[in-house]
Amino acid sequence: GEQQRDRYQNTLLEIRKKIETSPRNKRYGEILKGLLQLRQLCLWQKGNQMHSTKVDFLIENLSQILEEGHQVLIFSQFTTYLNIIEKTIQENHWSYSRIDGTQTHRTRQSQVDNFQSGKTKVFLISLKAGGVGLNLTAADYVIHMDPWWNPAVEDQASDRAHRIGQKRPVTIYRLVTEGTIEEKIVKLHDQKRDLADSLLSGTNKGNRMTADDLMSLIKEGMK
Repeated sequence: GEQQRDRYQNTLLEIRKKIETSPRNKRYGEILKGLLQLRQLCLWQKGNQMHSTKVDFLIENLSQILEEGHQVLIFSQFTTYLNIIEKTIQENHWSYSRIDGTQTHRTRQSQVDNFQSGKTKVFLISLKAGGVGLNLTAADYVIHMDPWWNPAVEDQASDRAHRIGQKRPVTIYRLVTEGTIEEKIVKLHDQKRDLADSLLSGTNKGNRMTADDLMSLIKEGMK
């Protein structure tokens, strides 16, 4: 709504001002913090961390998807956001599994087994857990709640449902907030499919985006 757009634009202006007035040696860190703040704001569109327009959309669609007998993978980079989704799923009395990187190998495997056997219908997975090596062919729907910097990682996550043994077509949804940093990230996917996941891991310095690259994302966010 208009109130949410105004809040986003005001936050964007505050972030730009803070970056422009920060010492040069701290500017990169300020840009990273600002981008994270904008991305999180896209999730909490209704102004607090207990109500999200995206979650409303998710639950509305999940009702129909589950009613039709499908199983669903839901990915997010933010475990706090998965907590909100989990609470809402519990309120709807839907069976679910969850992996967020904190479980033991045994617990992790039991979550997978419950989903693959059909005991649970929804699987919540965080970016830190990654899902690498998981075979989740019981799923025929994949929903990404927020776009990832590295499109290859997003594809790899979706491939959990595309493993050998999958007998049905897989439908993939990506929820993107129009006119925000999320939309810019998706455009970045089209321009740089080989972009490293440096903003999340900080490990691949060879492909690390420069301060100017990051600042252009924030400036282009202005409308």
